[in-house]
Amino acid sequence: MFMVAVALAWAIPIQTKGQPAEAPETVVVRSGALTLRGLLWRPSGRGPFPAVLFSHGSGPAAYPQKPATLGPAFVRHGYVFLYLFRRGAGLSADQGTNSEELMSQALKEKGQEARDDLQLQLLETELGDVLGGFAFLRGRPEVDAHRIAAAGHSFGGSLTVLLAEREPSLRAAIVFGAAAGSWKSSLKLRSRLLAAVGHTNVPTFFIHAGNDFSITPGKELAAEMARLGKPNRIKIYPPIGQTAIDGHDFYYLGLSMWEPDVFAFLDERTRP
Repeated sequence: MFMVAVALAWAIPIQTKGQPAEAPETVVVRSGALTLRGLLWRPSGRGPFPAVLFSHGSGPAAYPQKPATLGPAFVRHGYVFLYLFRRGAGLSADQGTNSEELMSQALKEKGQEARDDLQLQLLETELGDVLGGFAFLRGRPEVDAHRIAAAGHSFGGSLTVLLAEREPSLRAAIVFGAAAGSWKSSLKLRSRLLAAVGHTNVPTFFIHAGNDFSITPGKELAAEMARLGKPNRIKIYPPIGQTAIDGHDFYYLGLSMWEPDVFAFLDERTRP
């Protein structure tokens, strides 16, 4: 069973447009023996509110501007927003080694196949962290436990697909750039994600910028859901920035572009 507790507020102030600076609440989420931390934004008022669990990409995730961009946007639209730092990342850096470092080490020492095998193992392992975040939100008094959605980017986008497979009560899933850097090289990852979308009925919105590392994952995952008659949407937005890295970071660099579409999608599935 996942246990939750509240820690001190994060010290970095967050400036929202037209409002005074404020800081999100720093919360503690239990995942097995691990003590993870996350940033929690809440709309004003008593609620209960719909909520969104966000899963970041692989790597250290120590970039305050990214959650600071996303959190206030979700609050503006009336959602509780949890940006969970998984094991080894950001505020949870003391809880193991982050997935990017582990995969890079496997690639260096044992080659591409070993790296790809480890990626699948880490997805299944870190799904436990995401399930901990989901349980945390369901236990919050200001959250409507029946109106929780999930969103994720890159590795976290793949985790969001797996969460939708595992949790049929999830109201919607927003997937930014999942597997964009690994789809071509890893047949095993492709097979796992295609199987996952075949096992869920959670409405899923696949998103890429045109200059992402690859837009094929979103297209093929959406096509598989469409083939099976499962609710889905896909949108490829115009390129952003100058590089594929910029395109991959569309989830926060391009917020003004995707905001109307994403919140229309979420509102349709989470509002009474």
